This record gives sequence, C-alpha cells and structure tokens, in this order.
Amino acid sequence: MTACTVLQSTGELIGDLADSIAGGEDNTAPPNELTEYQAEIKIEKLWKESVGDGSDELFINLVPAVSGDKIIAADRKGLIVAMDRNDGDLLWENDSQLPVAAGPGVGGDLVVVGCSDAQVVAFSLERGELLWRVTVSSEVLSVPVLYQDTVIVRTVDGKMFALNADDGGELWSYERNVPILSIRGEGTPVIDNGMVIAGYANGKLIALQLTDGKHIWEASIAIPKGRSEIERLVDLGVNPVVNDDVIYISSYQSGTGAVFALDGDVLWRNEDISSSAGMAYDWRYLYLTDSVSDIWQIDQRSGRALWKQKELHERRLTAPAVYQNYVVVGDFEGYVHWLADDDGRQLGRIRITDEAITAQPVVVDDIVYVYATDGTLSALRVQAE
Repeated sequence: MTACTVLQSTGELIGDLADSIAGGEDNTAPPNELTEYQAEIKIEKLWKESVGDGSDELFINLVPAVSGDKIIAADRKGLIVAMDRNDGDLLWENDSQLPVAAGPGVGGDLVVVGCSDAQVVAFSLERGELLWRVTVSSEVLSVPVLYQDTVIVRTVDGKMFALNADDGGELWSYERNVPILSIRGEGTPVIDNGMVIAGYANGKLIALQLTDGKHIWEASIAIPKGRSEIERLVDLGVNPVVNDDVIYISSYQSGTGAVFALDGDVLWRNEDISSSAGMAYDWRYLYLTDSVSDIWQIDQRSGRALWKQKELHERRLTAPAVYQNYVVVGDFEGYVHWLADDDGRQLGRIRITDEAITAQPVVVDDIVYVYATDGTLSALRVQAE
C-alpha cells in the first residue's frame, strides 16, 4: 500500500480509520449549526452556472482557473468549459470524456488537466481543442502548474514531472518515496525564482531547479511524533504560498512553518496550528483553516496566532481566500462566509448551492469565484455602500 484514501475532512478521516482499525465509533464533534447575526455587508451574486457533474462525489482536486476574461473549469467526467468571467456566458466547451482528477491549470495558450488514469492532457485556451496528451507514472491529484514553456505535474506515487508545453514531452522527472500511510492528495507546487517548491508526505519541503530538476535544498517542516502510523502522519498536503522570498507551508497535524526561499533555512515553526485544507495571505498575515475548520490569522514574521474564528467549527471549510478586507471560505452545505480580516467576526454569508464547497475560492479583480462539488460555479462580490 502506497497511500491511504481519505474522506473530505480531517474529522472524517480519523473517525473512519478508528472504526476500521480499532472497531471504535466516530466521536468527532458535529458541525456547528449556523446562527443568525446582524450582517454588516451585502453580498451580490453576479452569476451562477453549472459545470456538468462537478466532482461526482469523489475526493479529487477540481478548481477553477482564471486567465484574462476567461474562467475555466472541469468536471469529473471530462467536461472542460471556458466562460466569460464577467457574466458567465459560455465561450467554449470540450466534452473530452476523460476521468479528470486535478485542474485545470492555465498558462500561455494552454489549459492542462490531470487524470485518474495517469494522463496529462492539454487543450487550447482560445478554442478548447485537444492539443496533446501524455501518460505519466500514476494518478494526478495535484493541479498542473504552467510556467513559460514548462508544465509541472505531480503524481500520487511521489514523482514530479516537467513536461514541454509544446508537445508534452518529458524534460525531467524527480522521485521521492511515499510513506506507507499518507493522506490522499498532493499540494500544488509553486514556482519562484527559477525553483519548483513542493511539500511531501514525509514532512519535507523541497526546492528543485526548474530547468533540469536538480535538487537545491530541503527543509524539515513537520517531524513525525507518536507511536501509531496515524499519529505520525505529517503530510505537507496543502499548497505552499510565497510572499517576499518566504515560503509558508502547513502540515496535516504537525504545525505550520516559514522557510527562506533562497536556501531553505527555517525561520519559524508553530507546532500548535496545522492544516490539511490550506492557507492564504495578505501583506502581513497568513489565514489558515485548521483540521477542525477553525480559522486562524497568523503573523507572517513570527508565526504567532493573532485571532481564531471558532463559530464555523467542523463545517468542513475550504482554504481561505483574501478579498479586500475580508477572508472568504466555503462550507459543506454550500454557504460562502465573509469574515473580517482584523478580528475574524462574521460579516455576511450567501448560499450558492446545497452541496459542499471544497475548492478554495478564487479572487480576481475584487470578484470571488466559487466552485462547488455539484458543478455549481458562481461569481460573488460585496456590494458597494
């Protein structure tokens, strides 16, 4: 066994493993019920459209991507669509019939998706026609990253591939062993100053040279602790973020850290706050959804927690998105919540569907794009006073 299939929330994972291994009952806390409060903002729904079947109730990594005036999204059954991001009008669609598991990633004139059958497939951003497809070593659950003439792809067996954007030809590959037990899914790498930076299931953050895949440095972010394999899970499964030459990354259950991008020197660790959902940042702070769906604001310079929002506890929140002076998250019942960035209080919410939202909201030009697991894609913004 090279990896462990998990459910959509950390609480579900622990309960499911406890039931299967020890025969116990799931004693995780139930999701908080939503309570009424005096909304301080009014949220406007600009448009709402449907993208096929969405994730089809599978734990995969479908997220919308924006390029210029287009927003591109995919469903599990291979429907790839491009819409006008201002009004939701359909520009093109390709019913590829592919088992899409990750993406799309967008760059240049390409839209690239990863598939459960180990295919990586590229389409034209302008018209949607298929341009090339290649087979890699295993399932792709990480969103492909496009940078100039290179496509970076991660697979669930611990490998990373750099492909030629023109034809999909392999430029280089890198392999890392996968622990016996790990969380299903891979964080999307980031590219910074000619380096490909990615977190791994062993708690290591690594940097590779973009041009040839050579190892530059690695940093130990999370150190396994405990006696059981479950207690020792330290996967760096969230997307790293980079701000002012510092990389921020969080582990499944062993804390959050900051690393200097030039040499991998660890600047700080906060072992008390962990995430398998993800994080966002603004000019000074990090915003993170932890394993029980509490939201934290963390000082980028020290790693110190400044506030914690607990009213949405266990609502299986997405990674946060930063929007103006707000922090935006989606939940398991299709609600999108706006929080104040100064203290985390709830300012407003809107429901776009009755199904879960698991993808991190995307913010472009003061519009928030939200994609739900049933294929609902919606554009939202706060109405001006």
